[in-house]
This record gives sequence, C-alpha cells and structure tokens, in this order.
Amino acid sequence: MKSKLFILSLTLLASLASCGQNGSSSSEPEKKMLASWNETSASSPVAVLKQFVRNATDEKSDKFIPVSKRVAVFDMDGTLYGELFPTYLEYLMFIHRAKYDETYHADSETLALANELESLADSHTYPSGTDMRHALAAAKAYAGMTLKEFNDYCVSFFKKTPDGFENMTYGTAFYQPMAEVVDYLHVNDFQVYVVSGSDRFICRALCCDYLHIPENHIIGMDVRLAATGQGDNEGVNYTLKDTDKIVRTEDLLIKNLKFNKVAQIIQEIGIQPVLSFGNSGGDTAMHVYTKTNNPYPAEAFMLVADDDVRDYGVPEKAAKLAADWQEKGFQVVSMKNEFKTIYSPEVRRTSRTK
Repeated sequence: MKSKLFILSLTLLASLASCGQNGSSSSEPEKKMLASWNETSASSPVAVLKQFVRNATDEKSDKFIPVSKRVAVFDMDGTLYGELFPTYLEYLMFIHRAKYDETYHADSETLALANELESLADSHTYPSGTDMRHALAAAKAYAGMTLKEFNDYCVSFFKKTPDGFENMTYGTAFYQPMAEVVDYLHVNDFQVYVVSGSDRFICRALCCDYLHIPENHIIGMDVRLAATGQGDNEGVNYTLKDTDKIVRTEDLLIKNLKFNKVAQIIQEIGIQPVLSFGNSGGDTAMHVYTKTNNPYPAEAFMLVADDDVRDYGVPEKAAKLAADWQEKGFQVVSMKNEFKTIYSPEVRRTSRTK
C-alpha cells in the first residue's frame, strides 16, 4: 500500500499544487487520494479537512497559510496506527523482550511488569501510572543496544502477525485512511510530524519508510544516549572517539504525553501547528495548543475506536469520548462510519489466539 500511495502522490502533485496556486480546486485528485474515506456531508471530517486544505493553499483566500507555517502533527498509536491488537505496539515489544527473547534475561521486576501488561492486554485498561512504569522498564530492557541494533530489533519484531488479524504484520498495521491523509498533506506542502508517546526510535523504524516522513519529523519518548567509552563522565565532559559506538541507556529523559507533547513541539518544531490529529486524552493538550491563539486557521481531529467488527473498538466508550471531544470543539472521526476500510482491504479480523 505504501508504494501505491507514494506513486499516487507523485502523479497528482502537479495538479493539486496548481489548484492551490490559482484558487480553484478539483475534487477528482482529492477523491483519489482520500479514497478510503466516506464523505457523507459537508460537515463530515474528511470534507472539513479538504475545505481546510483548499483554503490554506489558496493565495486569494483570507484563510491562506504560508507553506512555512503549514505544520500538521499526528499522534501515532490509535491515530495513524493500530493499537488494539490487542494493545500498544511498544507494550507488545516489551512483553516479547522480557518473556520470550532468549537473548535477554529480565530481572524479576521487569518480568513481573511484562506479565501484568500481558494479562491486562485484552481489556486495554491499565492502572494509573502504568505508562511511566512501562517507560522506565523499557528503557532498562533495551539499555546497551546500539541504535542500529535497536532498529534491527524493531524491524524484526514488525514482521510478526498481530494477534487477531490475518494478512497483516505489525509493520503494515497502519490505518489506510490516515495514511492517505498524510500523503494528501504532503502533496499540499504541509510539514507532517509524528508526536507520539511511544519510543522515538520505535516510531522512526515504523513510520519513516511507510509514511515517507523524515527521521527528524519524529518526536517521541526518549532515553539518554551515551558513547561506549564514556563511562561515568557527563556528556559535557566527554569527547567522542572514533572507536566509540552510540548506545541506549536505561535513563528515561521524557515520556511524551499530554503537556510534554506541547513542550516538545515548541522545542523541536518551533512553529505552532495548524492541524492536529489524535485519539486519546494524551493528545488533548496538543489539540488545545494547536487551536488556541493561533495566528492562522487551525483544526483538530480525534479518532474514536467504535468499530467492533473490522477492529476491536468499544462503541460504548467511543460514544462517551466522542461527546466530550465534540464539546471541546474537535472534529470527531468515527472509524466505523468514516472509514471505508480501516486497514488495507485484504486485512481480516479473526478470533484472538491469546
């Protein structure tokens, strides 16, 4: 699918770009690029997005946004990428590392957390503070790996088939309609960033090739990096040697959720986004920042996992979230109603094996 989207981008680039420059627009390129969406009315999320982009790229419009200010930020898990097979990708990787990786011997505390996460996976509900407990334990579990070793470890794990699906791997478990949105924004000269609570290097290994997003547009959870010859020296007191390798340490720098997402956007991007896409309370701060006191038009979209046929959504929970987010002024995307297909068309939901 990713190659098809990329080829389509190249094919439609000239036509879409010219639409933005002269103030006119053609629905045919948009229709081809956003083919996995249901556009039921002028107020449907995809219609709102398309009108926003038409205005932003029309120099004659009072809602025109200069190219340099066209920044869009996306959460990853549950927004661009599946998180219900049956739980977050980085949790599944950690469980594999602690319990099933024969090259790694987890201590009792790490193993206990892995068992807990595995037992709670189906309910997708975790005690308060679980995200930080996992972040600290995951930092320790991968400490000592070089960046290449960690990337290779991720890529190897991505080849596995998600529990409960067929014709899909973790490496291809993106929401097709959202991948189309990324592609559509790229063609219209938006800078697209992933701003995730997951490990930055997991996100890079997963998103960069598939979504054609450069490495420096990926923001996520971070651990401290060190040189192998550094020892106990602080980085400010150590000069890198040509014999050194760069490795992950067990020191967590930041768990990129809630306000931390806003702070990271300000520090790493330096431009207030005009579009924000998320799916949970951890993304609300990012949305509020995008829409508050913005010198340009801005919009925020929240996905709700309400499809329990093609995916493992929970309609009752989704309805409550949708009502709350609509009240906050966010565009609510119902995966059940707005998505013609959630994953690639050949993907099938099956009975869970665990």
